[in-house]
Amino acid sequence: MYYGGYGYRGMGIGFDPMYILVIIMAILCMVASHRVSSVYKKYAKVRSMSGLTGAQAAMEILRRNGITDVSVQHIAGNLTDHFDPRTRTVSLSDATYGSSSVAAVAVAAHECGHVIQHSTGYLPLQIRTAIVPAANIGSKAGIPLLLLGMLLSFRPLITIGILVFSLAVLFQVVTLPVEFNASHRALVMLEDYGILEHDEVPASKKVLSAAAMTYVASAASAVVQLLRLILLNNRRR
Repeated sequence: MYYGGYGYRGMGIGFDPMYILVIIMAILCMVASHRVSSVYKKYAKVRSMSGLTGAQAAMEILRRNGITDVSVQHIAGNLTDHFDPRTRTVSLSDATYGSSSVAAVAVAAHECGHVIQHSTGYLPLQIRTAIVPAANIGSKAGIPLLLLGMLLSFRPLITIGILVFSLAVLFQVVTLPVEFNASHRALVMLEDYGILEHDEVPASKKVLSAAAMTYVASAASAVVQLLRLILLNNRRR
């Protein structure tokens, strides 16, 4: 509706349609997080037929692949599982390490997928590892630099802030093929090594797919935020 030029934009407030995308992405991230939690809880109650715990499954996978310099250890927390190539350790959380559930075994196998990626020189993982320091700087300093540049009306600093923040976004995007590939490797090994029966694989796939969606949502949210910052910067010119 036209009000003789006295709309919101005329008052200097303006309506940024990118806000809608940002809100949608935030909601998707919350939904994805809830989804992985609910799916994990569901299959954490389903005991695998092999009876192997997450730790035992991880050690079996490493043994089958001839990897002897990586240890499997327990770490506190819930779904804090990860592989640290610096210390050569697969850390499995409370819900994974000693549990023989389909969910626990799937998560343990996924982390072993990262181990194998590292041992075979999987390119996306190498790229992600290489940009970790820059991504950490980008996630912490990008937005503050941009805001400072806007406060001072100093365009070069705004541009630097956007470029620095883009490094954190790049990390999120590169993470996607790394995580999907690790899950694919995990599912193949679980069945091929007899850790899970053929009928149990679909359940483990649901667990890993739900976890993967959290990375997709985070990456999409980061990309939208970056695009919004670029558009805002262009409008100020």
